[in-house]
Amino acid sequence: MSGQQTPAPDPYFPGNGDPRYHAHRYELALDYRPGPNRLTGRARISAIAGPAALAEFQLDLAAGFRLGRVLLDGRAPHHTHRAGRLRIRPARPLPAGAAFTVEVHWSGNPKPVRSPWGGIGWEELTDGALVASQPVGAPSWYPCNDRPADKASYHLSLNTPSAYTVAAGGRLLTRTTGASTTTWVYEQPAPTSSYLVGLSVGLYRTVALDGAGPGAVPQNAHVPARLLPRFSHDFARQPAMMRLFQELFGPYPFGEYTVVVTDEELDVPVEAQGLSTFGANHVDGARGSERLIAHELAHQWFGNSVTIADWRHIWLNEGFAKYAEWLWSERSGGRTAHERAAAAHRLLASRPQDLRLSDPGRKLMFDDRLYERGGLTVHALRCALGDRAFFRMLRDWAVEHRHGVVTTAAFTAHAARYASRPTDGLCAAWLDEPALPPLPPPPHGT
Repeated sequence: MSGQQTPAPDPYFPGNGDPRYHAHRYELALDYRPGPNRLTGRARISAIAGPAALAEFQLDLAAGFRLGRVLLDGRAPHHTHRAGRLRIRPARPLPAGAAFTVEVHWSGNPKPVRSPWGGIGWEELTDGALVASQPVGAPSWYPCNDRPADKASYHLSLNTPSAYTVAAGGRLLTRTTGASTTTWVYEQPAPTSSYLVGLSVGLYRTVALDGAGPGAVPQNAHVPARLLPRFSHDFARQPAMMRLFQELFGPYPFGEYTVVVTDEELDVPVEAQGLSTFGANHVDGARGSERLIAHELAHQWFGNSVTIADWRHIWLNEGFAKYAEWLWSERSGGRTAHERAAAAHRLLASRPQDLRLSDPGRKLMFDDRLYERGGLTVHALRCALGDRAFFRMLRDWAVEHRHGVVTTAAFTAHAARYASRPTDGLCAAWLDEPALPPLPPPPHGT
């Protein structure tokens, strides 16, 4: 079964994104001044019209910015910018399937956009900034087609005072220093969802975590100097995680992996494509947040490379990343995945059972129970399939859908191909029914 869906508005965020076209390339040229939190930008977006002619289309861009030029294929179209929507109307409708290019110039003071979970997107720090856009925060700093299934390559250039380090997902192409500013240029060639474009600006020391040996994934970190000793201990096992996850999930799907530790506390770490950001509170010198290091790394496969078609399927991101925590625990000398699953089951049994994993609704899409039950669902499949078939299924899922877009139905059909007996009832009980199924017996190795 194909994981692709006919483009349609996201049921949880119908106002975000425009399914009538596909953006396949963003070129962002930005200038940022941390003191006044001032951002000036130019975006060049290459796109293709969908199966119907485009009489108009929209980009998402926060309402607080002042627009400069807006060009469509080099000419000024009619456009309006209201309530976070930049609507563009060509002089003549764009034919179905036509390639077109939009150029947008904007400036202002970026700030988080409102959401049911508070402000998300661009976050000004005491000395710098970071981006945490899941699920709809990307328009807080650049114009985009803000829907997870619309994945594109990115070229990002950012000029800022030279004291600051700029981290972004992708490969650092150049770093050019002028009189007092430095321009950092990154390229992310892999298809990337708008919410997964990460950026961090701060006063950091840069250290290499791994990269020695043939085939090793380059891993770098940007860390405040005062936190380096604790960081060195807490993240020492990340290279081993990378090797384990490549064994279990297939080759790392991107060219490099970067972590940033901010000099401020964050409620939770933030993963973007090829980049994860942790707060100072996640570095304690005692590996107290090691499960979160595993969780964010696993998202590079589940969520970033294998991306959900819309937000109803978020358990495919979080359930697999949660299970990766348990697999790391099991393989690194900690509690087994089944012991972790049993603890999660006890926790969920004591909580309200009103969450439907396959379609949790916007209100519950980030509920802690979704993460735990998602991990339990993956574990239940492992118990049903046996280790040999399960790990083959898991790896094939990540490899076959690398850089693709998937749904829950696509996953259940995929898993069924590896089972010796039907899995429809198991999947329905764990995914579609709010009541918590019994904990399955431990997996076997056949």
